[in-house]
Amino acid sequence: MTSSAQAILEAEVRELVRRRGIDPIAEPAVVARLVDEVVAEYRDRSITATLPPLGDAAATTRTVLDAVAGFGPLQPLLDDPSVEEIWINEPGRVFLARHGRSELTTIILTAEQVADLVERMLRPTGRRIDLSTPFVDAMLPDGSRLHVVIPNITRRHMAVNIRKFAIGLRSLDELVSVGTLTEQAARFLEASVVAGLNVLVGGGTQAGKTTLLNALCGAIPARERVVTVEEVFELSLRAPDVVAMQTRQANLEGTGEIPLRRLVKEALRMRPSRLIVGEVRQEECLDLLIALNSGLPGMCTLHANSAREALVKMCTLPLLAGENVSASFVVPTVAASVDLVVHLGLDASGARRVREIVGVAGRVEGDVIETTDLFTSRRGRLERAEGYPPHPERYEAAGIDLIHTLGHRTDRLQAAGER
Repeated sequence: MTSSAQAILEAEVRELVRRRGIDPIAEPAVVARLVDEVVAEYRDRSITATLPPLGDAAATTRTVLDAVAGFGPLQPLLDDPSVEEIWINEPGRVFLARHGRSELTTIILTAEQVADLVERMLRPTGRRIDLSTPFVDAMLPDGSRLHVVIPNITRRHMAVNIRKFAIGLRSLDELVSVGTLTEQAARFLEASVVAGLNVLVGGGTQAGKTTLLNALCGAIPARERVVTVEEVFELSLRAPDVVAMQTRQANLEGTGEIPLRRLVKEALRMRPSRLIVGEVRQEECLDLLIALNSGLPGMCTLHANSAREALVKMCTLPLLAGENVSASFVVPTVAASVDLVVHLGLDASGARRVREIVGVAGRVEGDVIETTDLFTSRRGRLERAEGYPPHPERYEAAGIDLIHTLGHRTDRLQAAGER
């Protein structure tokens, strides 16, 4: 019976929203007041009229508000800070990830509800999805990243992924508090960013690459001008002088597309002190390398299974830019342009950990870039290794005592004692 009352209330609120010209996505507070008014009026009417019982007024109010101004049954999951990702394989199979582990929810949707949810999510973004553009990436109002694929790319149903942005983890200190990296490693990375070293953050899907990159950006000195380029806005920098740009899809006529490579080139014309690329996937890697090799400090993320593989991939992606780009140019350029590689991974419990930090000395031996271990994982814990980062003069120029920041090596003594 409560569902009947809910259906009546939802219909009344939608009609009032239509009549008054309210945008539910842009004006959720206005819709919330309207829902409260309609529920209160319904309660008064139900005393003298034959209407379905209201039941739990607070729960019904929330459900109606989610349906009109939110994203329906998915809204409670979006509001739950413990939920990291939500995905829909088919209307009756809605999954979520919590603490790195996936689980099937009890939410049952119809194909029409899924299509309606996708349309509402895309409406404020200006992006579209249709037979000519069967994939779409977009950002929801709360910063979550939406990815949708439609049939006949998928077999029968829309495939929807919503990856939530970890709002609470915006600094290296917060990452230390949840065990992503140690205090010593955090202080070293912070010092490296201040000193202007180029940092590559690698790892698998959902390993926490963007979260770490966002935290590293928090260490950029306030006097610097930062330009970020991304496929979809995910970074959330709190720097005083920052310009953020994202790619754009082609329009209905097939024109107007702005790829990531174009944004990297445009960023160089904007007098940046730092260039941040959300993720390199294709030939834009060449333009990033050219920028870094010209003396412009920068950072980016990249999918890889280890720090070594991240460097190998950085040497491979620029080759996609054209036949005139050769490995003989790319490999030494990567060696000279990348200073540090930070690799993250998921442990058995689903927690995100920095597994290694390596320095790139700038030397190449037989097409293999030489690296040195700065921090490495031993017995499941990130520990100081024996290496030292490149460009110690940059740390000195920034007033940083590199030896003190890295700390003393005690692992050998401890290992000897254990033996």
